[in-house]
Amino acid sequence: MKFRTAVMLITALALSGCGADGSGSEREGKAGMDMRQGADRADRILDETLTAIDPSIKWTHGESTQGGCGGSTSGSVTRRRAVMTIISEERRGSFLGVVERHWRKSGYSITGASAHKENPAIFASTPDDFRMSLEFGDKGQAFFDLVTPCLEKSDVSPPKTEPNGPNYAGSDIPYPDQRSDFWSAKAPVAPPAG
Repeated sequence: MKFRTAVMLITALALSGCGADGSGSEREGKAGMDMRQGADRADRILDETLTAIDPSIKWTHGESTQGGCGGSTSGSVTRRRAVMTIISEERRGSFLGVVERHWRKSGYSITGASAHKENPAIFASTPDDFRMSLEFGDKGQAFFDLVTPCLEKSDVSPPKTEPNGPNYAGSDIPYPDQRSDFWSAKAPVAPPAG
């Protein structure tokens, strides 16, 4: 559990970046969007990403958090999803590839990747600076994090999408326990014939 918490904190720090260029230009928020709207957009991006994964996986919401951006008028929101499907070490590269292709097709920029054998990851951003990651943590559990840019401060609603696996709202998320004939298989994905 400590490792997963550390991974989530490091990811949040890496993905945040409100005003990170030192100019303060992000500190006043994106014109026309507040934190509630940003959280809703983050949820749509995550929903679309998870829907693009085929065969489908089971997932649950992680903790949603809010942070300040150096001023009293703007803040950012982090939305998280934890994958409850067991993704075997042999299939993690394929899983990352499916997500990367979806993100590129959606017009998002891939900003980084880690080829670590046990804990690979990929990082991306939208043209309007929503930053997301897919990282494998302890026991091979996959986590999606999405951090909004600095936006006008407002109340933020919880995610509206119901998880398609067990709902662990308000409690610790266990390690993945849902098997998939495809994603949990111990053999790498065979290359296409021809």
